[in-house]
Amino acid sequence: MLAGGTRQTAAAPEQPAGKRKHRKISAASRKAIAEAQRKRWAASKEADEPSTPEAAPKPKRKLSAAVKATLVANLKKARAAKAAKAKAAVKKAAPARKNTAKKAAVQTTPAKAVKRAPVKKAAAKTTPASTQAATGTAAQ
Repeated sequence: MLAGGTRQTAAAPEQPAGKRKHRKISAASRKAIAEAQRKRWAASKEADEPSTPEAAPKPKRKLSAAVKATLVANLKKARAAKAAKAKAAVKKAAPARKNTAKKAAVQTTPAKAVKRAPVKKAAAKTTPASTQAATGTAAQ
C-alpha cells in the first residue's frame, strides 16, 4: 500500500525553496545577443518610416467678401425672424394665462354658497376613563 507521507529521492538535489540556479552566459554571447537585438530594432524602425514624404496639407479654403456678406445677412434675417416668432408666442400665451386665472378664481368663489355635504361625526365620543370602565366590566 501507499504511505501517506512524501519520500525524498536520491536523484533530487537539495535546494533552498524559491531559489534557482542561474545559468551563466559569457560576455561574448551577451554581446552577440545585444547586437542581434539592435539589428532587429533598426529593421523595425526602418519599416515604420514611410519611404515617400507626406504630401503637404491642402490650404484652407477662404470665403470671398461677397459670399461672407451674404451669409451674415441671411443669419441676421433668420435671427430676427426667430426673435419675432418668440415675441408673438409670448404675446399669445400671456392673455390665455390671465383668462384661465380669472375663470379659476370665479369657479372657486361662487356668488351663492354651495350646500356642503354633512360631516360625519364619530358615533360616540368616549373619554379614556369611560373606555377603561367599559373594558373593565367586560373583562370581569
